[in-house]
Amino acid sequence: MKTVVLAYALIILIFTAILSLLNYGYGAGYVYIYWRDLQIQTNTWVIFFLTILTSLFIQILWVLSKRYFMREKRKNEVIFDFKNLHPYEQLAVISLLDAEIDQKDFIQTVFSNSGLLQGVIDSQLEYVQGNLPQALISLEQTNAMAFELAEIQRIRIYLAQNDAEKALTHLEFLNQHELSPWLNDVKNSYERTLQDLWGAFAVAFPWNYLRSTKYGHLNIDKKVDWLKQLLKQFDQASFDNLEDLKQRYLALSNNISEKSYEVNVLWLKVLSRLPELSEQHEELAEYLLGTQFDQEVFYLWFQQQVLKQNPDYATIEQKIEYWEAKYPALPVLSFVKWHVFQEQGRFAEAEQLLTLYPDHVLMNYLRIKSTLKDQDHLVQQLNLIFENNANHVAIKI
Repeated sequence: MKTVVLAYALIILIFTAILSLLNYGYGAGYVYIYWRDLQIQTNTWVIFFLTILTSLFIQILWVLSKRYFMREKRKNEVIFDFKNLHPYEQLAVISLLDAEIDQKDFIQTVFSNSGLLQGVIDSQLEYVQGNLPQALISLEQTNAMAFELAEIQRIRIYLAQNDAEKALTHLEFLNQHELSPWLNDVKNSYERTLQDLWGAFAVAFPWNYLRSTKYGHLNIDKKVDWLKQLLKQFDQASFDNLEDLKQRYLALSNNISEKSYEVNVLWLKVLSRLPELSEQHEELAEYLLGTQFDQEVFYLWFQQQVLKQNPDYATIEQKIEYWEAKYPALPVLSFVKWHVFQEQGRFAEAEQLLTLYPDHVLMNYLRIKSTLKDQDHLVQQLNLIFENNANHVAIKI
């Protein structure tokens, strides 16, 4: 349709120029049409444009009618062979079914004349077949105008090869690269693809991701996965890894309120393993508990408090009482408060707490433990039973 309109525009320009030359010095001429009882008096310009517009209308009507009838015929046609599909239909089916391996020859044939995309497509076909070295070689033939697409493909290959250094280098470069103008129409998809690549890199190489020069590449789900991987691999971290981790948190610590609750909880677990950031751990835990009460967060906060060289039980008690007022009827607060009273030697007040929540497992444990306090072997057996309970969280006092 666009081709037809452009062709007619060219014809109008050419004939306009010709008529202008022929009419120069003689005027637009005079045309008289007499047919039956109809009389029309006009000039050559009107007749010319009327003829062109009528022809264009008939041409457009023909093209639209042809498309309509072909589409209707296609709906009723029974397809027995994949090759009978139109090339764009074949490409659509291949895309929907991820059938690049099955139709490698067809895809290569379609793009064999594409000076822009041939190298990228050949690389992708080798990539899905697992021929990673050959996939990299194919990218060397890529047109410079397809630079971003080639880089994305190259990063995928490096990730598949577990080459963290090269993957990070190319991700950093692409992250700072200004997008080519011809890709502006798919800019959102390009940025989403780049974000997915950063997410895949962070999850695969959680410690290497800390060396990236900029932050904010990950969506919430990938950020959660990245932090979980950090926790899983924490024992494998080097001194430099831990220093990078500290610097990353300190750089982001001013934006606590902008992070999701789940992400902040995972950061809290990470900080619990970094004694140098105990102040940040306490600040984050108290922020989370001020937002909503979470038993696991509370245990992490309490454990950090009592593991200090000189625990300040008076301050701990004040914080617990504040949360008791804000979140009433929480047995875990009474459970922890009992331990605080025991450490302070306030045994009578601790005994009073045992009258609360008669049906709760935590308080039942304390009541039994208090009864067996002089029988160490029975207390040890009780602890074994309690530690197998689903509600148990270890508290080191």
